[in-house]
Amino acid sequence: MLRQNLDDLLQRPLDGIDLISTDVFDTLLLRQPRSQRSRMMQAEQRFARLLRNEGISISPAHLFRTRQLAESFAYRALNIGGGAGEVRLVDIVERQLAMLGLPERLIEKRILLEMAIEKVSLSANEKLARVLRLQRQAGIRIVAVSDTGLPRHHLADLINYFHGPGLIDNIYSSADIGESKRFGGLFSRVLEEEGVAASRLLHLGDDMLADCIVPRKMGIQALHLPKGRLRRLATRADGARAEAMRSIGSRIRRTSSCTPDLVDSTAFGREVFGPIVAQFCLFIWLYAKQAETQGDAALLFCARGGIGIREAFERTLAKLGLRLAIRRENILISRLVAARAALMRQSPAVLDELGREFAKNTFGDVANALGGRDYELSGPWQLPFEPSRFFAIIDTPEGRVVLDDIARQNELFKRHLDEVAGNATRIILCDTGLYGSTQRLVAAGLPERRFETIQFARCNYKGLSEDHFPQVTGLVVEENLYNPLKIETVILRYWQIIESLFEPAIPSVRHLSEAADGTIYSNAGKIAYGELDPSNGNLLLSGVLQYIDRIGDGAEIMADADLAWVRLKQAITSPRTFDMMALSVGARSVDFGRQESVNVLNEPVAADLAKKLTTVKSQLWREGAIARDFPVLRTVLLPALEIAHIVRGVSAHLK
Repeated sequence: MLRQNLDDLLQRPLDGIDLISTDVFDTLLLRQPRSQRSRMMQAEQRFARLLRNEGISISPAHLFRTRQLAESFAYRALNIGGGAGEVRLVDIVERQLAMLGLPERLIEKRILLEMAIEKVSLSANEKLARVLRLQRQAGIRIVAVSDTGLPRHHLADLINYFHGPGLIDNIYSSADIGESKRFGGLFSRVLEEEGVAASRLLHLGDDMLADCIVPRKMGIQALHLPKGRLRRLATRADGARAEAMRSIGSRIRRTSSCTPDLVDSTAFGREVFGPIVAQFCLFIWLYAKQAETQGDAALLFCARGGIGIREAFERTLAKLGLRLAIRRENILISRLVAARAALMRQSPAVLDELGREFAKNTFGDVANALGGRDYELSGPWQLPFEPSRFFAIIDTPEGRVVLDDIARQNELFKRHLDEVAGNATRIILCDTGLYGSTQRLVAAGLPERRFETIQFARCNYKGLSEDHFPQVTGLVVEENLYNPLKIETVILRYWQIIESLFEPAIPSVRHLSEAADGTIYSNAGKIAYGELDPSNGNLLLSGVLQYIDRIGDGAEIMADADLAWVRLKQAITSPRTFDMMALSVGARSVDFGRQESVNVLNEPVAADLAKKLTTVKSQLWREGAIARDFPVLRTVLLPALEIAHIVRGVSAHLK
């Protein structure tokens, strides 16, 4: 029977146990109350000094940010991909150095700095060591089992440094094996390698899930050794302090300079959107680089917005010399194409989307959009669209004609998907954002593949289900509201500028066809990489590409992006005459199989002040409408609108 505490284990040998496994960090080796963020910042300060000795000048702040980004996106990609595998420290450091243009020979030196920080941040758990030595003398084998980015030889170095040699018989690291305790794979490997039955293994550790719940489900005996409450609180406080210092430094950098004077839209694209887009491309690379290590994956850039993203992304990789082997292609997809797939599975998700898109239309309008042509439908088809009745009405003789066309279109799309994705089961879609409708619909329609989406921003502006959000990553923004205190969320005030920035002058994918050679094409024309110049006629994107062509390394991008976000926020929330010209996008297409479009800024109305103020609410870019229609009052109205957003953000946070 399992004993309940270490004191019991000190009293006598264990009956029925042949092997004891112990977690390493916060179990065998106890951490001082210093957060990972604090330790990382100290390591980067040491790394900056090492670089200066080699004639390389990079600030600790830039080293910290790139390291933090490399780690956070790696874990995001790992977890969304199913959690199998591990984020290895050597991979994180390699990506950090690659972004900064630093030589690979520095990888091991950087890791040794990490090890040095660990040696002053850890201490030996002497009580546990006494237990393990007692049981080892009684003939029980002792192994260390750790979910960590460190390989076995580095774990051995740390254990021997604090406990001396001879305490542990073997070490199992998730970084080496590619399996973790949290999913049970690492325990399975231990049982296999050690040749013991699960019931005769006792595991000790601090994590309730990884060290107790999971092994117990496998029939392994487990003893929970949690960290003390005061230690946890002290660690959190240290992390908050380190983050506060980093935030202050970031704000100082963002207010210490300004972008050059801008003379036209191309210059705005180069100086403002250029660094922001290049930073976004680095985020895509970091995510895809981790997904690449997990094997069977493809990175697919969605028509239309993904085409512009792909152009900037490939140029960024080439300019910075960033290697990426993952399969990547442009894909003929849209919300309409994805909706057909979901409809064939009768997924409720498609009813949500159709209900929102066709709230003012008829059943016939929905049929024409989904089927891809005009049908002669009468009777109930001319009634206002009601999502709850749609599955029933399409399962009628008239509806089956439409359904046959939808099925044909869906089969063509699946063939196209096979062409661009090959045998990959993990499909990473790359698009602009926001809600991830395409992801939600295509995942529901084609469950045989695992879909996830990386996009510029993620926001539930539709107020619909967020069940698909765990598979949707906003690489730059993940907020449902504009928060004036989080500068990147300013794009939620004028999202249409991001869409316009990346989308080439082609129609949305509405209809797929088969060529004589069996390949699939669409009404959008040729979209394969290199066949279409998405910057043609797009001055902002042309400027972005000019910026990318001149950059030197990731540190330059990060520094430039800090300033660019400040300038973009000013242009969106308090636009001047030049900003209105540079950021004007005209009309935006409604899509979803329809020809209609909406104006970002409606024509000004000649009315009294109250009516003019009322019309501002209907504008997609409200700040732009205020700047245009209220040249005198803008200095009062725009700050008042900003204050209203601050109050709303605080209220939402308190809720």
